[in-house]
Amino acid sequence: MFEPTIPFGEPELMRASAYKLYLQELDDDAAKSGVSSRISSLSPSLRADLYRFEAGGGTSEVLEVVAACVRHAKRVTIQLQSGDHVVPLTVFPDERLVHCPLTMDQLLAKPLTELRVLHVEPALLRPPGDTERALIGELRLHFALGPLLWELAMRGGRAELLPEIGGPAVYRVTPGLHLGSLPVNGPLLAAIYRLRSESSTMSDIAEWPGMDRERAVRLLNALYLQAGLMVSRSHPDAINEIWKFKGL
Repeated sequence: MFEPTIPFGEPELMRASAYKLYLQELDDDAAKSGVSSRISSLSPSLRADLYRFEAGGGTSEVLEVVAACVRHAKRVTIQLQSGDHVVPLTVFPDERLVHCPLTMDQLLAKPLTELRVLHVEPALLRPPGDTERALIGELRLHFALGPLLWELAMRGGRAELLPEIGGPAVYRVTPGLHLGSLPVNGPLLAAIYRLRSESSTMSDIAEWPGMDRERAVRLLNALYLQAGLMVSRSHPDAINEIWKFKGL
């Protein structure tokens, strides 16, 4: 049914054009695009989140979808368009793993701002150690979820705060945050250490040495997805942000 291809140095991947034709066969309403018309098999809570991201005619960005799957702890497979091909990314939130036919080096070497969500569906694969051993993917194709979330936040297409941490607030790094092998250095590392000892607004963080608004936004998203961010909306500085926003 699908037209396969084997790009140099990569496993066999489906052509995006063939996969889109397949989706059209599944969806009689070809005028609707994006993920929202093809998520009926997902849980109601996750489905509501994905619909919310597409309110007003927008499309779901990769970071938004992966973040929603992690937040609701749902195993899903996200069909990503990368150039002319489709990359299936299976997310296992509880195990903090992903399964991907590309290595993480191969996936992260692609322009992350150009990744597009074509389809989201419940995962058929099971994580390592599952009793349904026949449904476990190749062990070598399982990778840690944390580094992928970090890179999507820092280099992906979203340059606005995720809804869960947006709005007037102050932020602080959780005491238990472990950076591990995450690629953090320079101004980002200095900002993280500073946020360990003081609560700050996003606008304050944007003014720190080596930072700007976009870097502050991306850092906060990345920390949130590592379960390393505390958000306060009752802090006096957060209340001041509300007045600033209202222009009072």
